[in-house]
Amino acid sequence: MARTGQQFLDRLRLNPPNLFVDGQRVEDATTHPATRNIAHSLAGLYDLQHDPRYRDVLTFEEGGERHATAFMVPRTKDDLRRIGEAHRLRANYSLGTLGRAPDYMNTNVMAAGMASAYFNQCESSGEPGSGRNFSENMRRYFEYVRDHDLCLTHALTNPQVNRGKQASELPDPYIAMGIVEETEAGVIVRGARMLATLPIADEILIFPSTVIKENGDRSRYAIGFGLPTNTPGLYFQCREPFDLGRDVEDHPLSSRFDEQDAFVIFDDVLVPWERVFLMYDMTLANQAYAKTDAVLHMAYQVVNQKVSKTEAFLGLAQSIVDTVGSGQFQHVQSKVSEIIVTLEIMKALEVAAVEGAQLNAYGVMTPARGPLDAARNYYPAIYPRLNEIIQLLGASGIIMMPGKADREGPLGAFIEKHLQATNASAEERLKLFRLAWDLTLSSFGARQNLYEKHFFGDPIRMHSALYEVYDKQPYVQRIRDFIHQPQPNQSKTVAAD
Repeated sequence: MARTGQQFLDRLRLNPPNLFVDGQRVEDATTHPATRNIAHSLAGLYDLQHDPRYRDVLTFEEGGERHATAFMVPRTKDDLRRIGEAHRLRANYSLGTLGRAPDYMNTNVMAAGMASAYFNQCESSGEPGSGRNFSENMRRYFEYVRDHDLCLTHALTNPQVNRGKQASELPDPYIAMGIVEETEAGVIVRGARMLATLPIADEILIFPSTVIKENGDRSRYAIGFGLPTNTPGLYFQCREPFDLGRDVEDHPLSSRFDEQDAFVIFDDVLVPWERVFLMYDMTLANQAYAKTDAVLHMAYQVVNQKVSKTEAFLGLAQSIVDTVGSGQFQHVQSKVSEIIVTLEIMKALEVAAVEGAQLNAYGVMTPARGPLDAARNYYPAIYPRLNEIIQLLGASGIIMMPGKADREGPLGAFIEKHLQATNASAEERLKLFRLAWDLTLSSFGARQNLYEKHFFGDPIRMHSALYEVYDKQPYVQRIRDFIHQPQPNQSKTVAAD
């Protein structure tokens, strides 16, 4: 069922992920300084599912049980709208800064579970009922994750050792994660994957990569599976934390929503057969996201999350303007209007994705690809400008920000006098500008900026992929028809004698 925050924390304590931060193992992610705040923030997100105000948006009923809405199988456009509303509501909780909130991967396993027949095309798939049938494995995994309302992380790419060589050509063929051997119990895998965001999750889903480049059509690096994050031999090496233990007033985002990033090490990890979804087949692996339509349902979550995030940028920008009384200047109005345009574009693309939705081969109402691809290419390019606008509007006010301890210290009266604003006390003004700093200038904000640029991959590759998949021929034909259309007869003017 849709679980509570306490259930999330209890499971995290009982099944601690194999996390390593600052050279040490994290024994309890609910109490460790680097992870406790994000753990409790996620717990708060799960608690929203049981808040009477949001319950009917964030959950749905099926078979007498309540499940998170992101697990809903959409059959109609209204279903998609309901799912989109739930995505936005969840994103609002963190002002859109949780890029890998649980509903992101929920949509992945939903789409893959409903398209489970795709995985049965793999030659390594066993007979139904054997425990090695990949179609059954994928469908059961979706149901397991849904029924326990699990939180998933994932890791898609290989370590950046030498981008000019294939994984098999590196000094060690197991720098990238690959299959070592098959056993009676399952598959042994070794190597590493990048980049697992939100590693305090219950499980990691290694969905088949879209970028396997090897000679031939069979590769040890083509594999898909799901495992608990506390599996023996599976380790998460986290980056330096951005949560510095400061008061939430001083670090309103990084003290609550540092979802962490890690690279994942597989030290001869056993993947049980019932957890394997695909093996060896490069073509099936590279096309898995597209052919199951998982990428479109994930992109739909992303577009809704970006709508929420852009709304937060707009609210923050106008709050700064109202606070310092700069709204009468045209250059200020112009900057805020840029955010409005971005917001309306993203909202329009979300609506277009729903209006153009169609049932796919597996009976799932699937958002239209064109608007989603446009959003995935547009937002990474515009996001740095959103950051810049906040910085320009706040100017030096985002730099001169005494903290809570300073306001309560010996110079507190001077701070209150000299850092007040036209329409706010010094305390209110500093809280607002601290938020602007944490969103755009702190380590947390810088990571958000870089993350948005590469959310779905390298921008050039994203443009190339869009060029390849977008149907341009109807528009080419229109130009050809225009060029070759017969010209109307011109009436001849007869000059008078």
